[in-house]
Amino acid sequence: MTKIMPCLWFDNRIDDAIAFYTETFKSAKVHDVVRQDPKGPAFTAVIELEGQKFMLLNGGADFKFTEAVSFVIDCADQAEVDYFWNTFVSDGGEESMCGWCKDKFGLSWQVVPKQVFETVFGPDKAGANRAMQAMMQMRKLDVAGLQKAYAGA
Repeated sequence: MTKIMPCLWFDNRIDDAIAFYTETFKSAKVHDVVRQDPKGPAFTAVIELEGQKFMLLNGGADFKFTEAVSFVIDCADQAEVDYFWNTFVSDGGEESMCGWCKDKFGLSWQVVPKQVFETVFGPDKAGANRAMQAMMQMRKLDVAGLQKAYAGA
């Protein structure tokens, strides 16, 4: 069976990335860390976040992350949205629109509450359109705001 594991290229900050992601995702696991020098930074690592493995590579300054690739976090509620959003945008992260943000490494995330599927993609087309218009005005997604727009309140 073929498995796909994204490889994330870091600019000499791989140890910081391992610490940040494993602290942010409570069920995170570190599977492997390879160091060329026992006292130096990691060269590669494999971490697992919410069941998805990622390879981290200490590749140097040649490449940067772009918004062309992002990772979606399916959040249960507003509290979970707030937790991930605030964690990612603090300490050098960056807000964007419609639930998108970057963490301090420049990696793009979509922090999405499950209620988006009930509102923006809900069965009431007029309500879904109102919710979509409301979402287009948001940075961090607001569950109550999406539900209110969907209901037409």
